[in-house]
Amino acid sequence: MARDGNAGEDGASFPLDRPMEWVLGGCCALLLAGLTAVTVVDVIGRYWFDSPLIGAFELTQLMLCGLIFSALPLTTRAGEHIEVDLLFGNLPRPLQSLFRVLSRLISAVVLAVIAWRLMQQAIRLDRDGAVTNALSLSLAPLAWFAALLAALSAILALTRMKARS
Repeated sequence: MARDGNAGEDGASFPLDRPMEWVLGGCCALLLAGLTAVTVVDVIGRYWFDSPLIGAFELTQLMLCGLIFSALPLTTRAGEHIEVDLLFGNLPRPLQSLFRVLSRLISAVVLAVIAWRLMQQAIRLDRDGAVTNALSLSLAPLAWFAALLAALSAILALTRMKARS
């Protein structure tokens, strides 16, 4: 999340930062709590009652997907993606600025491609009526959710390009 509550790594502030952090942060917290609850119930059921939670594996997969894509825009906005900068510090300042802008552009493009591919997958899953094996939960809504949040992340990566380099 943003370090000062309403501004990204570069100090730029946008009107929807705080609501986005509240909604997506809350979503992440709920999903983490859900993952914990499913795991606890499944382990207790499996080892104490010899009756595991039906669909626990599917629920874990779906919630983990939701968690990753809920955190993606927050991570992008805060500029906290993993970076490897073996040579970056030794480069002249103008070259560092150029590489910083270039890396942000590449991030935005990659996130946009991910959003586009997820949207195509969501359409395909919806058309095919794809569901999970054990619980028969529809997969299309999760794919749409992931596509939307990947697109939001791409937009946020682009807004970071305008921020101080």
